[in-house]
Amino acid sequence: MGLHTFNDAAISRRSLFRGGAYLAAGSALASVPFGKALFAHDGSDQWRNVANMIDKYVGDRKIANAVASFGFGAEHPAVVKQGTLAFGSSAEADADSLYRLYSMTKPVTGMATMMLIEDGALTLDQPVAEILPAFADMQVLKRADGPLDDTVPAEQPITIRHLLTHTAGLGYDIESKGPLLARFLELGISSGQVSRIPIPGFPVATSAQGLEQWADRLATLPLIAQPGARWKYSASIDLLGRVIEVASGQSFDAFLKERIFDPCGMESTYFTVPSSEIGRLTTNYGILAGMPLPIDQAASSIYLDKPPVFWGGSGLIGSPRDYDRFQAMLVNLGMSNGKRVMSEAAVRLGTSNILPEGAVVDPNWTMGQGFAAGGRIVGSRYGWGGAAGTQSFADMSSGLRAGLYVQYMPPNAFPIRNDWFAAVEKDVMALQMTSETA
Repeated sequence: MGLHTFNDAAISRRSLFRGGAYLAAGSALASVPFGKALFAHDGSDQWRNVANMIDKYVGDRKIANAVASFGFGAEHPAVVKQGTLAFGSSAEADADSLYRLYSMTKPVTGMATMMLIEDGALTLDQPVAEILPAFADMQVLKRADGPLDDTVPAEQPITIRHLLTHTAGLGYDIESKGPLLARFLELGISSGQVSRIPIPGFPVATSAQGLEQWADRLATLPLIAQPGARWKYSASIDLLGRVIEVASGQSFDAFLKERIFDPCGMESTYFTVPSSEIGRLTTNYGILAGMPLPIDQAASSIYLDKPPVFWGGSGLIGSPRDYDRFQAMLVNLGMSNGKRVMSEAAVRLGTSNILPEGAVVDPNWTMGQGFAAGGRIVGSRYGWGGAAGTQSFADMSSGLRAGLYVQYMPPNAFPIRNDWFAAVEKDVMALQMTSETA
């Protein structure tokens, strides 16, 4: 299958997924005494700074739409929304519109892995080779951009913990360079998909077919760092999709549906958008010289086709309402709609800092932060962002959960994430004052 992937020389590979210090904003969150009344009205009334920020971005036509959701405890979320599904469309974006989540898929895969640890099918420090034997006896490049045969043996096996925290030493097509990147492209070990139409700078790649083939091909490549030694953004969360398949005896997509989507009421989360739901799908834009150009329109979206791989690191499309349900399950310590989805212990461990002891963090990505199961942890805030500008966090202390949903690439073309977090912090402080005087 030919598809246009994330391998773009014109767009910084780091910029596609970098979260930077986004989750470091909002230092007051953990102590805010939220109450039900604060979430009883239209979101634009409660979250005025966020509403003003969204109005400006949409009003200036930098983005076609934005939806922000905020929930507390088990309450339904307040929603701030503006704009239409695409420029020129009359259909308004709302909490049920469909967004390409890209790397906001990673926390979902992380929690799916925690479920199998809870089940006893996996353990946190289990060697991955016990599940996928092809990953035994790995080699490590002496230089990340060096010849593929200039290696040394791995000093320890890759473990489940390493995969959950990007410390396995695996490469990534959006991060690698030199001979390793060329080999990623040659083998079709892609990290996701963008569009079915030709896009300048995006090479057409023939993807591996299915997670088994994808994982087997990945196992033939050398590592770029010793397992457990350092945090390197990688294909590890996608590989966990294959681990989940083998450990559970189910296809990855079926496992997510049975164990997470159905119990949490996530009826609008897909790897493939059904034809009946095209009317809810947003258009994704590429930003060129500050101007948005459509790169994946709803009617012809690549997400209408079954993907060659169910990417656990980037593959999901979902609605803000659905992702809020996933976050609500987390802040309610595994409970959703009165039903137990995960154990409290599994949630607490999966949203805590589980970086291997002594692992060196990346100064551009994770300095001063911890890393949990598929997402960063800053204080009590757990979450991650996506390549098309989405961002989310669940504050495990206060119970506040929040998400921002937009569709443009690369996400650092505009400072909307930083602006959103700054606006959230201002609104949280205002809500705190309201609660104290109520």
